[in-house]
Amino acid sequence: MPSVVLQNVTKQYGPKVVLENVSLEVRTGETVGLIGANGVGKTTLFRLMTGEEAADIGTVTRTGGLEVGMLPQEPQLDSDRTLHDEVGRAFDELLRLEHRIHDVAQLVADRHDDPQVDRLMRRYDRLAARFEAAGGYRFQTRLNEILGGLGFTQNDHALPVSALSGGQKCRAALAKLLLQDRQLLLLDEPTNHLDLDATRWLERFLAGHHGGAVVISHDRYLLDRLAEKIIEVENRGVTVYPGNYSNHVQAKEVRQLTRQRQQEKDREFIAKERAFIARHRSSQRSKEARGRETRLERRIEAGEFVLDAPTRRRDSSIGFAEVADRGGRLVLACDRAAKRYGSKVLFEDLGLEVFGGDRLGITGPNGTGKTTLLRLIVGQGEPDSGTVRLLGRCRLGYYEQEHAALAGGASVIEEVRSARPDLSEQELRTFLGRFRFTGNDVFKPIERLSGGEQSRVRLSKLVLSAPELLLLDEPTNHLDILGREALERALADYQGTIIVVSHDRYFLDRVITRLLVLESGRHAFHAGNYSDYTRAQEEARQAEKAGRVRTGGPGRTRRGRLRRKPAAREPSPYDHLSVADLERRVIAKEEEIAALHARFADPAVYRDPGAAGDLQAQLRAASEELAILNAAWEERADESDR
Repeated sequence: MPSVVLQNVTKQYGPKVVLENVSLEVRTGETVGLIGANGVGKTTLFRLMTGEEAADIGTVTRTGGLEVGMLPQEPQLDSDRTLHDEVGRAFDELLRLEHRIHDVAQLVADRHDDPQVDRLMRRYDRLAARFEAAGGYRFQTRLNEILGGLGFTQNDHALPVSALSGGQKCRAALAKLLLQDRQLLLLDEPTNHLDLDATRWLERFLAGHHGGAVVISHDRYLLDRLAEKIIEVENRGVTVYPGNYSNHVQAKEVRQLTRQRQQEKDREFIAKERAFIARHRSSQRSKEARGRETRLERRIEAGEFVLDAPTRRRDSSIGFAEVADRGGRLVLACDRAAKRYGSKVLFEDLGLEVFGGDRLGITGPNGTGKTTLLRLIVGQGEPDSGTVRLLGRCRLGYYEQEHAALAGGASVIEEVRSARPDLSEQELRTFLGRFRFTGNDVFKPIERLSGGEQSRVRLSKLVLSAPELLLLDEPTNHLDILGREALERALADYQGTIIVVSHDRYFLDRVITRLLVLESGRHAFHAGNYSDYTRAQEEARQAEKAGRVRTGGPGRTRRGRLRRKPAAREPSPYDHLSVADLERRVIAKEEEIAALHARFADPAVYRDPGAAGDLQAQLRAASEELAILNAAWEERADESDR
């Protein structure tokens, strides 16, 4: 099986060693999750696997003929091309053929009265035959499927790449890579710019991918659903864990606990040996003492003992200050609230009550009004109709997804002190350590921080302010897995009310008890967390399918499709219709089939696991019914002629 093998690899940049003595094998046919804190060398591993960078020490071997495709976090695309053409660059010859076909078709349309039109038609037929033989129509179907699954509409295909947003460009690069059908995919944070529907589509794509994939991701839910093993990068090395992310967490805890116990035993043994050596160095047993000292030092040098502190997960628990008890009180009420932008309806007729201690999650595709609803709650705007009201005096904390950069010459610790001036410097430094600001990091000027670091500063200030109602808009966006788990532990202890917008399904599972789903002008509430919601969705889908089977009715198969008439002589359900009526029905059915074909360009079809299958079933049923109508029309037309 083709693979990439790293043997005793060391990689450093200047004096900084990123990877040291790493040995690792990745095979096609398996899906691997690659995790670790930001900056530990995950992307460097990818570059070594592709050959983009060379190891300073050790070897990287790729099986001959192995096709590796990598999705970087900041992809490079040709801004002068259209989305359609840039994504399809792997099929440039097919695209050139397609453009030539279009050009000839335009010439035929422009010169339909020209004597040379027959020559053009023959040329068109030759080009179309080459295009079909080379898989052109299959390529177009696959391109439409991938772009649709990642959230692009048919109208987007003609957009120049230069007109795409940063997130759209990342999705275009992902589509381009998936279309190339590489044996081994290296995906660096592929879900960063995907909404839930597109993320679920990607999961289904990777689950059906015949090759292998290594995915760098903070999306633990995705890693639980796809990963067959987890590679964790830490302390310049790698550790491989079988199974998915949750298996890795359990296995790592066991491994670290075992290592800690062994460390305690080894240190106790070494202490006893050294005490014996010190006690008998000058006694009659000095020879024995020297011999035991030599053996002990030799064993220590050989690495037989566990002497370093176990690499247990740092306790990053974030502590919220105590919140006044507001359990059971009505905190927020929305009565038939609606919000629109022009003709686009975000949500309407929204009724919502939130009580003290509630934990409400809000999720759904991008552009459905999740952030808008939070802004209405905090008073940044008014609903177009209905009301959104906070009740009583409620201390509110709001973490915005999009915020201006922090300004001023303050340091990290000074910025955070503004939220709690009563805390000492040592208390603030200890607290900031939970947010991954350690040592001299706390004295960094705010303006020199990255966007992710500034987000952690904002979150730390919010935690210290002890709000009674906590509004969080995508709080995990700039947090690595350790940071996300720290926030989850904090919210588990938080006594106030939470309303959180998030695409992080694992986070929602651990934090919320009720879910509001906004999508395409509609909304629905679900009891429980995100997994409870998806389970209910699947049960409803299965029940709907079962209902269609039970209510198939006369003239239908158990799948609800019309049966083709096995013989022309059997009575037709259209025997009572005239030739004109049959003709009208044939035309209507042909229009219905054309509309069904057009729906295959709708991205929503590829996001819903059952939608594509249902659409194909509808198309087959309509085609079968059209065949029956045509047969009936021909028979009645023949009777009229006679």
